[in-house]
Formats: sequence, structure tokens, C-alpha cells
Amino acid sequence: MLNDKLAFVLVFFCISFSSLAQLAKVKGTLLDAQNKPVSNVNISFLGHSTQSNAKGFYTIKVPVNKTINLVFSHLTFKKTTIALLLKNSEDYELNLIMNEHEEEIGEIIITKDKKSQIQGITTIAPDVIKKLPGANAGIENVLKTLAGVNSNNELSTQYSVRGGNYDENLVYVNEIEVYRPFLIRSGQQEGLSFTNTDLVQNVNFSAGGFQAKYGDKLASVLDITYRNPTQFAAAFESSFLGGSLAVDAISKNKKWTAVTGVRYRNNSLLVKSQETQTNYTPSFVDVQTNVNFNASAKWQWSFLGNISQNKYNYQPLIRKTRFGTIDQPMVLTVFYEGQEKDKYDTYFGALKTTFQASDKLKLKFIGSVYHTLEQEYFDILAQYRLGENDVTIGSETYNDVSYTSGIGTQLNHARNDLDAMIVNAEVKGVYDWKNSNFEFGVKYTRESIRDRVVEWEVIDSAGFSIHPPIINFAPKDEPYTSFTGPLVPYQSVFAVNFNTINRFSAYAQWSAKTNLENAQLWYTAGVRMQNWGITGTNADSSTNSQTVFSPRVQLALKPNWEKDMIFRISGGYYYQPPFYRELRDAGGAVQPNVKAQQSVQLVLGNEYDFKMWQRPFKLVSELYYKSLNDINTYTIDNVRIRYAANNDAKAYAQGLDLRLNGEFVPGTESWFSFGYLKTEENTNTKGYIARPTDQRLKFAVLFQDYMPSIPSMKVYLNLVYNTGLPGGSPSYADPYVYQNRLNDYRRADIGFSKVLTDGNTKKKNWLGNFKELSIGLEIFNLFNNQNAITNTWVRDVYSKNEYAVPNYMTTRMFNLKLNAKL
Repeated sequence: MLNDKLAFVLVFFCISFSSLAQLAKVKGTLLDAQNKPVSNVNISFLGHSTQSNAKGFYTIKVPVNKTINLVFSHLTFKKTTIALLLKNSEDYELNLIMNEHEEEIGEIIITKDKKSQIQGITTIAPDVIKKLPGANAGIENVLKTLAGVNSNNELSTQYSVRGGNYDENLVYVNEIEVYRPFLIRSGQQEGLSFTNTDLVQNVNFSAGGFQAKYGDKLASVLDITYRNPTQFAAAFESSFLGGSLAVDAISKNKKWTAVTGVRYRNNSLLVKSQETQTNYTPSFVDVQTNVNFNASAKWQWSFLGNISQNKYNYQPLIRKTRFGTIDQPMVLTVFYEGQEKDKYDTYFGALKTTFQASDKLKLKFIGSVYHTLEQEYFDILAQYRLGENDVTIGSETYNDVSYTSGIGTQLNHARNDLDAMIVNAEVKGVYDWKNSNFEFGVKYTRESIRDRVVEWEVIDSAGFSIHPPIINFAPKDEPYTSFTGPLVPYQSVFAVNFNTINRFSAYAQWSAKTNLENAQLWYTAGVRMQNWGITGTNADSSTNSQTVFSPRVQLALKPNWEKDMIFRISGGYYYQPPFYRELRDAGGAVQPNVKAQQSVQLVLGNEYDFKMWQRPFKLVSELYYKSLNDINTYTIDNVRIRYAANNDAKAYAQGLDLRLNGEFVPGTESWFSFGYLKTEENTNTKGYIARPTDQRLKFAVLFQDYMPSIPSMKVYLNLVYNTGLPGGSPSYADPYVYQNRLNDYRRADIGFSKVLTDGNTKKKNWLGNFKELSIGLEIFNLFNNQNAITNTWVRDVYSKNEYAVPNYMTTRMFNLKLNAKL
């Protein structure tokens, strides 16, 4: 209790600091009269300078609340001078045409680009991603602080959005769709997400109502762009959880650039903090590169490649869990034999070329191959003892088992193998005409899956084998009446599936802007189409071919008010054609006639930019409703989703998302998020019940601060509170009978960072070799909350009782981190 109070005081003491220093960022693209990028333009003010790269892009930091003259100079073009008066805000965009005649533009105040506001997209700065503390630091860690994005598992990078599950989210890197492993069932088996945060330049996220140019999923889009280097650089990170190295390279003629990252992660620190004592030897490694080649002013080529190997070797030894109530405290002690050996090898390569056919037409050609080899092998024998916990103060057996009410044995076995290859070929185009924009694309995807599932579970309680609950065995009064039937496992799955899925998809959308009498209006209308057919086990493409069409619309209105507001409305039809996981039922068999799940969505949004304490703030509000049909119901166990592989349900999701972000401390961006969600499903007209992702309330904080007297000492807080999810039910339980919820999820992670040197200060000692060098301390689960992800059900054959024993997540932990940039 004392530690919790000290930790509580520490958090609020740290977030109370403030500072006065502030820099703004100006960025943009420089073009000539023919709209070609101009490189090597010198941009300077008061002795500070930078240069534009081969694509004409530049970025420079400038002071705020004072007038400065930004000078653009080049040997071929005339000098241009712009007087700027910048306000406290995020990034500012200034694009110029370099003229042949010298000119000076009058003083201006730069305003932010409204593109993300118009499209309802949340933009996340890469530096926030790197600094925010979390057991699984990265882009997903930041997403979980947004309203409408939920996760109750800090060991997993998976997330659900507005009532959808983990399989309903689109993820793109450089416009190329990426995938996650198939067989992972536990968050602690996840080593590394695909996205390498060391390589990221832009991150955009949409929680619903997204445009037709994005793919066919029901929930969200995460659109990531990797960096195109302008000079040589290197970054290094090391901590108790692993390390990473990233290198930016550029050729002498500046036509070739490459950014490459190597990552290693070891989750031993996290897993060993759990209740189960283990011998745990994980190895999560990946290498990723993004190579760009500027062949000419019209042709650009790029290659994105990734090789990853995740090895998960797990040998549980002993577990002791205390649970129950004050009146009936219980203790479960488990002794283990055996081990688990999992392996996930992934190979990914994508080639992309961009051709500027004319001033108005741009074409893109994308080809990618994703290959994953996965195996999940385990044989684990668990012998348990269930008893009452003696909590009598002064007793000789205090805090130990005073009476044993149940003993038993559980044996789990699996030999699961999967080999999947996904090939994509795509053509995309963008045509600009006056104040409108037309985008189109055609894509072919071939998914080849070879899958073997062999797993079973045997449960023995007090010497009696527990029968499967889905089979009616007689008699019911064991052990008083002997059983003479066959002995079968409590759970058993055996299936071998070889399937191929061919998909053809296309989209077209039109965007335009018009000026009304007292407002500005942006609108986008588009449609998607997908056709797919399944061959192989239990399937024939001639009878299993399906086609869907998805019209979508977005409108954004900015009135000419004194208050800076934008109103949005978006929605349409969203289909999710079944992926392989959705075709496989709980018994492992492929059901080829599964239809695409359908969602009709409506999103109403408002963004209000305002000043508070003379600093910029933004309030984002979104009200949404989804009507869902042909639903493929599922259950979630940790992060493993098991589908019924039918379309016998309908559902809905409705909610409200709020986010207030701004400079609560000058020079830093923080936000507070609140979300309300209600999602229910109706299976075979039985009535509406909560879906597995029915996360009613969500509150999250991302807070950045630094000490005014020591500005190099920075503090980062990541706080999440979620109400409990439906779940933790016994195997084969009928959700209409079992509608209990897990406990609320509460977690706070805090990080302290001491910047030893950065680019703004010149050091004459060894620190001068670094552009940036910092050392940090992270405290995970600051208040040491016990969060349960699932329940283990322990049976007593004599009393006929079943006890729900919570499986708790990680406890409080400390992590040291070193970051360096060259």
C-alpha cells in the first residue's frame, strides 16, 4: 500500500512541471515553374539553415511568437524571402514555386494543413511513438490511448476498434497491406509487430468511415509511411527488453536512398513477472529495409523487405494463484511438466514504382509476396491442488492451504503447422483536374494456405476423466455410478486443409472542394468491388464465388466562423470478405460458403481548434453507429479468435469518442481520451447479448512533460482504464447462458528520460559525436494492478463445482533504456 501511495504521488508530482521554451516546425516542398522538385535549396534564418532534398522536401525549426525572415536561396533561382509569425502549434506546411525573379512576400501567419481533419484521420508524430512507455512500445501502444481503440492485454500489439475484433483492422506500410501471424494464441507469444518504429515518417489512423481507396475491412485503417532519408544517420536503442539499430543511407548522386532496421526483443522480463514460474527462452528477431531509387523526375522505384523469426520456448514450472472472496478465499497451486515450442518465420517483399505520366496523372504499380511458416508444438501436464486459503491472523498455516477441496490433472497437446503464401499485384492511379481529384485502382490477390491442426486436452479430476460437455453421457451421478462408455478427450480438434483463395478487387473515388457563400465544403464519393473464389478442401470456386460492392461517402464543412471548426459526416457500406481464419470453424474444418460480413456505418464528427492559456488545443468528437449483418460469431481466448464460420447473426455497435489534445505543458503535445461503446449481437433470433468486444467505457491519458529547471529531464505518462469485457467463460459455454464480465482493466506506465545531448547544443567532449543521446527509466504497471485476461476453470468432480481462477497479466516492473542518434 505504501508503494502504491508513493507511486501515485510520484506521477502527479512529475506531470505538474511546466516550461516556457517552444519551437515550431516549418516544412514543405519546393518546385520550379514546371512543377518539378528543386533540390539543394538553402533555407535559412538568423544563422540557422537546412537544404531541400532530391524531392524538394525541407524541414526547419523556428522560434514562435516573433517575426522571422525565412530566406530561400539557390544558384539557379532568385532568392525568396518570407516573413513569418508563427503561433504555438504542431507542424506547419509551406510549399513554394521557385521563381526566376527575386521577390519578397509580406508577413503571414501559417495555418495547418486541413487534410487530416477533412478525412477524419488522426495523425501521430513519430517522436511520440518512440518515447511513450509501454510493455509493447510502438505504434500500437499509442493507438491504445485513443478513444474507440481498446486492448486489455499489454503483452499483445493487437487492438479492437469500435466493437470490431483484431481481424477487422487494415494495416498498410507504404500503401502495401501487411499481415499478422495466424497461429498466435497468447500475447506473450508475440515478439514484434511488423511496423519498425525506427523507420517511420508518417502515421495516419482512421477509426471508421474511411474512404473507398482503402481495403475491405469493417473497423479501422492504419496507414504508415516509411522514411526517405536525406543524409546519413544512425539510431540505436538498448533496454532490458531488447534492442534495435536503424541506419539511413544515401548515395553520392542522391538517387539511391535506404533505411534499414534490425530489432531484437526478449519478453523474459515481462513473462517472469507473472504468477507462473517458468524457464523461458524467447528469441524475436527481424530485419527490415526500405530502398528508394529516383530513376528520373518521372520514375521512382522502391523496395520494402522484411525477414523475421520468432521462437518461443516455454517451460512452466509452478503456479500459485490466490482468488475468491473475503468469506471464501481460495488458493490454486499447479505443478507443471513438459514444454511448449513455437516458431514463426515470416518473409515479406514488395516492389513499388511510381510513374508521373503527366502533370495531372500519376500511376503506381505494386507487387508483394508474404510467406509465413508457423508451428505450434506443446505437451504440458498440469497437476493442480485447489484449497481454501487460511487468512486467520496468528494461525500456524496463515496464508497457506488449510483444506483441499479438489485435486486433478490436465494434459494439453498440440502439433499445429501452417504454411501460407499471399501474393498481391496492384495498379493505382491519381488524376488531378482543377479543384477535383480522381483515384482508382485494380488489385489481384492469391492466398495459398496449407494447414494442419492437431490438438487435444484431457482433464482428470480426483481420478475421474472429465467428459466433453457437448456430448450427453450417462449416467450423470459419477462417481457413485460407474461409467462404461468410451474415454474421449475433453477437447479434440483434428483437421488438414489445403485451400487457395483468388481475389479481384477494384475501387474508384472522386474528391472535390467547393466554396459556399459562408463555408467551404469538401466531398468524396467512391465505390469498392471485390470478387473471391475458394478452391481446395471442402471447396470449389465454381460454386463458392461471391461478389460485393461497397459505396462510401465523406463530407466535410468548414463554416466561416470566428471559431475554427470543421464538421464531418461519412459512411456507407463496408464488407469484409472472409480471410482463412474466418473460414475455419471451431472444429478446424473449412466452411467455404461463409459470406462477407456487412456493415452500414454512419460517423458524425466535429473538430474544434481553440486557444487556452495562449496555447493551441483541439477537441475531437465523433458519434458513430454500425448496423452489422451476416455476422460470423466468434470467441476470444487471450488473443486467439475462433469463429463459428457461419453467418447466422446480426449485430450493431454504437458509441461516442472524445479526445482533447494540446499543449498542456508548453512545447509538448498531450491528450485525454474518453470513449463509450455498446455492441451486441443476435444469433438465430435468440435475442441481443453483448459481443466479446463490448468495452463499455474507456479513459486514457498520454501526457508529456519536462522539468522547467532541468529541461533535459523529460517525463512521459501512459494511462489506460477500460471497463471489463465479456469473457472468461468455460470451454464450450453457451454465451446466452454465460454473460459475466472480467474485471476492469487499469494500467499506468511512466517513463523518465535524461537527454545528455541533442542537436541544439554542441558538446566539445565525447558527447559531441552524437546528434542525440539519452538514458531513461520506465516503470510498467506503476500501481501494480492485477489485470486478468482470461479464467482457468478448475473442476471438483465430487461437489460438481467449477471455480474460475483468473489468469493475471504482468506486475510492476522496471526497465532501463538507452537511446542514441548519430
